[in-house]
Amino acid sequence: MIRIERVGKSFDGGRTFVVDDLSLHVREGEIVVLLGESGCGKTTTLKMINRLVEPTRGDIFVEGESVLRGDPVRLRRRIGYVFQGVGLFPHMTIAENVGAVPRLLGWDRGRIRKRVGELLEMVGLPVEEYAGRLPSALSGGQRQRVGLARALAAEPRVMLMDEPLGALDPVTRDGLQDELHALQRRLGLTVVLVTHDMTEALLMGDRIAVMQGGRIVRLGSAHEVMSDPQDAYAERLMAMPKRQADAVEAIARGGEGG
Repeated sequence: MIRIERVGKSFDGGRTFVVDDLSLHVREGEIVVLLGESGCGKTTTLKMINRLVEPTRGDIFVEGESVLRGDPVRLRRRIGYVFQGVGLFPHMTIAENVGAVPRLLGWDRGRIRKRVGELLEMVGLPVEEYAGRLPSALSGGQRQRVGLARALAAEPRVMLMDEPLGALDPVTRDGLQDELHALQRRLGLTVVLVTHDMTEALLMGDRIAVMQGGRIVRLGSAHEVMSDPQDAYAERLMAMPKRQADAVEAIARGGEGG
């Protein structure tokens, strides 16, 4: 569904590359997580898929077509994009936000209204209660649900997600992770998800691409990467969930002892 072929990105005329000779193939219906610390190139890689950032070299294909040879605006309208902070239009109602891309695509009002209703119900925001509200009247978790609905509005087959749940509290984030995963499976979406959260990567990803210095240093399923990191940096990342689990176990034992 997505093929990234030896892509590089430099912002200083080729002296340094924030993404360097990166290749990655994402299968249809798969969630691939780009995992790494800030500055590793994961968000730049995501943005190059829909040409929010132009590659310096290499090529990217979505559904067999090079993204570099078509209209970037049309490309973005057929790829869903969800990011941290959501970016809803504050002066538009929830229904207007969700229907923004279908309006740009020239859908008729009846079709837009039907699609908005379907999506709000799908993300757990009943249309009668939420369609007429402004974003300022919603909680952070509700705004993130609206952002997801908006990204799905034009019925994309590919979804790009940049730290979509990073700003939420842990309880809300855990619930939305489960719902997002179920929704992805139900719709058969192909997803590239950026995160620096190791636990989120393990829970969400069919495969995890660990990035460092603009390159993929380890690619595999959660089990493969955990059991055989093959790289010192990937091994350090994989140790984090174990330390967290050990800490929880130690606290539990302390409670039992008290």
